[in-house]
Amino acid sequence: TFNTLWKQVGQKLEHYRNYPRLVGECGGKNYHLVHPSADLENAVNCTIRSSFEYSGQKCSACSRLYVPQSLWGKFKEAMVERMKQLKIGDPTDFSVFTSAVIDEKAYDRIAGYIGHAKSNLKIVHGGTHSKKEGWFINPTLVETTDPADKIMREEIFGPVVSAFVYPDAEIDNVLKLVDETTPFALTGAVFAEDEAFLKKATETLKYASGNYYINDRSTGAVVGQQPFGGGRHSGEDFRAVVI
Repeated sequence: TFNTLWKQVGQKLEHYRNYPRLVGECGGKNYHLVHPSADLENAVNCTIRSSFEYSGQKCSACSRLYVPQSLWGKFKEAMVERMKQLKIGDPTDFSVFTSAVIDEKAYDRIAGYIGHAKSNLKIVHGGTHSKKEGWFINPTLVETTDPADKIMREEIFGPVVSAFVYPDAEIDNVLKLVDETTPFALTGAVFAEDEAFLKKATETLKYASGNYYINDRSTGAVVGQQPFGGGRHSGEDFRAVVI
């Protein structure tokens, strides 16, 4: 009977209910989108931390950046000034901001992207590296006029962030770029004071990241407090929104 069948289903569910649910989480090509209404200082500081903490060796690190022309001059100046203050060296020295990348394979891969930028794009700051005393790569800011360049599409997993400067009036096209440029969808952040834009961006970018941040840096989740996973090639799309 139906009641007997339903009871059997319930017993099976009872058997499985204590098993933990696993959330898959893979790579990312995480974005910071800066709107013309953004608080400049906050956007810069958040980009510095997200891009260069742990030498960019975290899946949630910001590695692609979209900045309006109206803010780019001041944004770039502030980024470079702060990057000059970052101390790179021995992690046992507590005045050090970050240290070397994890191994020679990672060093060579990241250096390859920097070489590509030197040949085809523009190094705004950094771009230097040496493995004489360790696998050290200095924080690097790249500017590109091609939002589809591989440096904007492929995961680097190192201290390299690439900026595309867009005309303010083309913000709707930029939302589409952010959403469609890469198959990854792990984390992302939007910086704006314009509430109407924030509402539109949140709707447009709802599939572009698993963890979505408003006026805060893209980063991972707090274990036990937020689910952490990405969409598309980054995971199973368990989502957290942080404001």
